[in-house]
Amino acid sequence: MTDLFSATQFSLLFLFALMASVLLQLWLALRHVNHVKRHRNAVPAEFAEQITLASHQRAAAYTIAKTRFGMLTTIFDAMILAAFTLGGGIAWLSNLTAQWFTPDSLGHGIALIASLAVVSSVLSLPFSLVSTFVIESRFGFNQMSAKLFITDLTKTTLIGAVIGLPLIAAVLWLMGAMGEYWWLWVWLTWLGFSLTLMWVFPTFIAPLFNKFIPMEDGEVKARITALLTRCGFQSNGLFVMDGSKRSSHGNAYFTGLGKSKRIVFFDTLLKHLSPSEIEAVLAHELGHFKHRHIVKRIVWTFALMLGFLWLLGQLKTQLWFYQGLGVATPSTAAALLLFFMVLPVFTFLFSPLSSMMSRRHEYEADAFAASQSSSADLVNALVKLYRDNAATLTPDPWHSLFYDSHPPASLRIAALQRLAV
Repeated sequence: MTDLFSATQFSLLFLFALMASVLLQLWLALRHVNHVKRHRNAVPAEFAEQITLASHQRAAAYTIAKTRFGMLTTIFDAMILAAFTLGGGIAWLSNLTAQWFTPDSLGHGIALIASLAVVSSVLSLPFSLVSTFVIESRFGFNQMSAKLFITDLTKTTLIGAVIGLPLIAAVLWLMGAMGEYWWLWVWLTWLGFSLTLMWVFPTFIAPLFNKFIPMEDGEVKARITALLTRCGFQSNGLFVMDGSKRSSHGNAYFTGLGKSKRIVFFDTLLKHLSPSEIEAVLAHELGHFKHRHIVKRIVWTFALMLGFLWLLGQLKTQLWFYQGLGVATPSTAAALLLFFMVLPVFTFLFSPLSSMMSRRHEYEADAFAASQSSSADLVNALVKLYRDNAATLTPDPWHSLFYDSHPPASLRIAALQRLAV
């Protein structure tokens, strides 16, 4: 790989890939906005009885606002990435932190990565504020106060530092000390860290942000308990989370591994769905468990990371890789930063593959739910969730192909109705 590129050639390749990625994202977003606009004045026939024109138009306006804001975010993120790489931002931070730490030492690497994380967080903060307090508030979804926003930001930063800094230190040390196959050791370390985090998150981290109250006895709990028994699923309990203190969006999810598995319902979800509809939603989630979708995704993620770390191992010794991205002096931390910062630029075209796999899993989970509960109840629950969360019923097909982890509403509902026949 030594003579694959010159520094100038790699700079041009990266610049071309960055511009192509941004233009493609903007084109998809424009298609999405225009498609939703064209269909905003008529509710799709299959939803006409359950969703009013006013709700449909509200979802269209919400989708358009989020998509347009996403376009601004895409442009800004690309400019920041170019500034950190070709513009010499990482090199500047490296020289700055070298005033206090020996260049390419463990301390210097940790300081460089931490300083970049801080700068990136500060630069992205205005976008988080606008998203939460302007867009989400405009459409009645935001329930978060400024105090809670600051509290969450502080907690997230502290937890990130407590967990992230030791991991970074371990990775950088392994990269420098384990020879040619350092990437395998780093992968094993990251694998162990990820599995441990999945295990401890529901018990120790999530409660720092939300209250998790055991579900009260009643019809909902009785239905869920019977469903879990039928499906042979064991969990560490059923919990209700106070999601309403941040947003009026509703959801339900599994979390944890092994004996720490929990089933969590947002209080907003329980408020708007009937007991039979809640049972159907949980049956869908159990479908993911029964089809081992979560395990498959974890294995796929781990396999991809192994491949990426191997590739980084090949690039780490190539001078053109550093110089082509604005860093004159190679270092372990710079290699790690540059690689994972530019990786999304070169992999964006593969996004439809991941989305397609996720949508296939959703169809399979829906089919399982229909076999264990009522497909009609799941349809009713989904329609309510589309309405209450202002999810568009008319996404652009190409935008959906690239981004949507769930099938478009019309296709998903039609598939469930066929199962009911």
